[in-house]
Amino acid sequence: MKIRCIAVDDEPLALDLISKFIEQTSFLSLEAKFDNAIEALGYLNQNEVDLVFLDIQMPDLSGMELARILEGKQTQKKPRIIFTTAYNQFAIEGYKVDALDYLLKPFSYEEFLKASTKAFQYVKKNNETKLESTVPTSPSGDFIFLKVEYQLVKVMLQDITHIEAYKDYVKVYLKDKKSPLLSLASMKNMEELLPVERFMRVHRSFIINLDHIDSIARNVVNIGGHQIVVSDNYKDNFQKFLSKWIG
Repeated sequence: MKIRCIAVDDEPLALDLISKFIEQTSFLSLEAKFDNAIEALGYLNQNEVDLVFLDIQMPDLSGMELARILEGKQTQKKPRIIFTTAYNQFAIEGYKVDALDYLLKPFSYEEFLKASTKAFQYVKKNNETKLESTVPTSPSGDFIFLKVEYQLVKVMLQDITHIEAYKDYVKVYLKDKKSPLLSLASMKNMEELLPVERFMRVHRSFIINLDHIDSIARNVVNIGGHQIVVSDNYKDNFQKFLSKWIG
């Protein structure tokens, strides 16, 4: 996951330094840079950005004024702000506009990275919260909808054999289908969504449909030609199910 950033500073050397810091940070993506806040505002009105590195003292429209404008836009996805300034007297005002952090010039890359990491953790947590609401539940409990690319796909629960974690997505394997569905959802969301009497998490990366188990050998479950290891963290719950299954 990369955080979309813009840099705004009327000092060319400062703007170049911040841009360089962004470009050398693996989880940041520099979308644009501006030497004045008016142009930056125009860009933000047309594009979604996660984070703004924003100077405060600028002509025409100051960074603090831009921050207040963004804070007042209730219908627009608001980017978080990290102020970059040579004046420490603006710190209190920065917190009033809900700034994520405040970098006092001249700052080192270490200080920049610390503030950026805070932004990364915020965006990641915010995205995970959104993911948990992307998959609507089914009133009947017989099916779910999965977000696949740009559409919601109806999937019958009885057709799901198992689910595998894949980066920020999940792979949902279906019987009689060669390729799994790649859905924008989290394992936690899927685990909470699926009925516990039919589905069980057996590994950090796997949820299985108990109805589709073909065989079990020690700590390995075989489902439709796939071998899934039951990890130690989930072994107790699986053993409880197994004892009832054998009985």
